[in-house]
Amino acid sequence: MSSPGSGRGPAVRQGLGLADLERENALLVGIIEAISAGPELTLLAARVAPLIAAATNTDVCFVHVLDDSGRSLTLAGATPPFDKQVGQVRLPLGEGVAGWAASRGEPVVLVEHKERDPRYRYFPQLRGEDYTSMVSVPMSSKPSGLVGVLNVHTRNRRDFTDRDIRLLTSIGSLLAGAVHQARLHRRLTTRERAHERFTEQVIAAQETERRRLAADIHDGITQRLVSLRFHLDAAAGALTDSSEFAGAQLARARELAEGTFDDARAAINGLRPPVLDDLGLADSLTSLARSLDALDVMVDVEDCPLPEHAEIALYRIAQEALQNVVKHARTRAAHLRLRREEGEVRLQVSDDGRGFDRDGMSFGDDPASGGYGMISMAERAEIIGGRLEVTSRPGLGTTITARVPIR
Repeated sequence: MSSPGSGRGPAVRQGLGLADLERENALLVGIIEAISAGPELTLLAARVAPLIAAATNTDVCFVHVLDDSGRSLTLAGATPPFDKQVGQVRLPLGEGVAGWAASRGEPVVLVEHKERDPRYRYFPQLRGEDYTSMVSVPMSSKPSGLVGVLNVHTRNRRDFTDRDIRLLTSIGSLLAGAVHQARLHRRLTTRERAHERFTEQVIAAQETERRRLAADIHDGITQRLVSLRFHLDAAAGALTDSSEFAGAQLARARELAEGTFDDARAAINGLRPPVLDDLGLADSLTSLARSLDALDVMVDVEDCPLPEHAEIALYRIAQEALQNVVKHARTRAAHLRLRREEGEVRLQVSDDGRGFDRDGMSFGDDPASGGYGMISMAERAEIIGGRLEVTSRPGLGTTITARVPIR
């Protein structure tokens, strides 16, 4: 009668052992393919568990991985139906058979009556009562150290040989490097996500402060300017024809009030352009270019998939770059371009103006090399994981390019 899950009888199982060359070669190829599939730890463990069970002619395989604290093991991969328990089973280092093997760095073999072994710990969800014999070997190598434990179980009693243990130990060593790299990748991904969340919070805080300042200017300064214009108009209407000097002064005061009012409105729009709330990045850039009376901007933009905080940062870079053209380039012609190319979004603002002595990649943070505006743009690009490039030569214009990778 064949044992469940294997398709082979006990005699066949005993005769083949773990050293069958064909199964070992298939296992090696399978592990290499699993490692090559990607650095995701749970995916790697899920792929190798059934490979190990098939190659070692055992019924189930559990892959326990040491957590980042180095104090406990977590089930990261298992053969069905126990794959549903992945992430749910945790074992402190030193407890249970797997914990003992990990803490001592030695394999453990239990042929039968494992429940009598003081190291054994029962997990109802893993149904240990259904399996008789087991082997637990550490997954470790010199470069990576201990990364976890491999457990294999058989329903029928099995006398595991020294060669069996060597094979499982070799498998553990082979996997140790891959698991170590997967753990490093997971940590890096976690840090990147944390950095992105922090970036979102920083930009959100900046935009909130800009909105507050815009509201303060609108509700305070502009309202007072409107009131001032009203009183100036009233004063001008009350003057007699003989008050020529006073009339001229009132007219000049009104001009100043009008100019200040226009400056306040421009500051409000600069602090928080309404288009950012209503349009996508491409349309917002188009609106920005059209709002600059001092420039004739050729616009070449397309919709690009970016998080909101990255869109805000790119809009601010374009805003600053176009203002620099107005202030310094001594030209009316500019070109604004937004494109997705080769896994990144590129924002480019160029002009044919007077330029300056700057030709290179990866704009630095030296204040003497471009002033606060350039530094501000570079910082905005860096905070969203991108970079700013500035190319310029005297008499040949300036090109500013912000590159942001698409995640």
